[in-house]
Amino acid sequence: MKLFPGILRLTYRLPMMLLHLIFGTPVTVLCQSEWGRSTHLGSVPLSEITSRWWSSVICRIFGIRRRIKGEFKSGAQLVAANHISWLDIALLHSFASMGFVAKAEINSWPLLGGLARAGATVFHQRGCHDSANGVAVAMVNRLKEDRRVAIFPEGGILPGDGVKLFHARMFAAAIDADRPVQPVMLRYLRNGKRYDDITFLRGEHFAANFFRLLIQKPCMAEVHVLPLIESSGKQRRPLANETELQVRAAFESDIGDD
Repeated sequence: MKLFPGILRLTYRLPMMLLHLIFGTPVTVLCQSEWGRSTHLGSVPLSEITSRWWSSVICRIFGIRRRIKGEFKSGAQLVAANHISWLDIALLHSFASMGFVAKAEINSWPLLGGLARAGATVFHQRGCHDSANGVAVAMVNRLKEDRRVAIFPEGGILPGDGVKLFHARMFAAAIDADRPVQPVMLRYLRNGKRYDDITFLRGEHFAANFFRLLIQKPCMAEVHVLPLIESSGKQRRPLANETELQVRAAFESDIGDD
């Protein structure tokens, strides 16, 4: 990446980011209240409209163009996607409102922590048995309330390219709530090829990754919403395997063969 174009992008993207966080975030958080969920524009709740708007602006600021294949169905579903970048959350939110299962540290982040809480994020303390049990109960309850819950079953942003093993534990929520799993494939492209460097580079911390992506050249984010998988009568390991196979096949498919 040449230095001057990156500095030039920083001069307008950073002010846009600050303005969006300072002014856009409070409006979006306000609309995630009961009032926002019950107020509709057409058939879509105001809470979802503002959440999708906030997230789509974040993608735009980071130079991410978006395209989607398929569509999210209405109603309760366990959305299970591969995980490449922390921007995956904004990318998914820009197409449909969903409550994520996220690491507990996000709860304390300035501004974004409040937005995550308002967006019904379920916070999970890794390695804590009680936290895992509480997360499972919260996921089942939200699915039974006819809401989407989203997970990254690889267990985090892991080193290496490609789709990693899908852990099975959180798929139990779909089985217990008798709700379907929605597999989703995420992939970033640049110049007609996969752009894997959007993830964390070896030894790279969040701040370094944040600013590297803030000055990056534009890239394309693909979201493939794959066929729903019914969970009724299934065990969590086979359900996780079936979901992983769908996501992996889409990820490894030829680029542009829509």
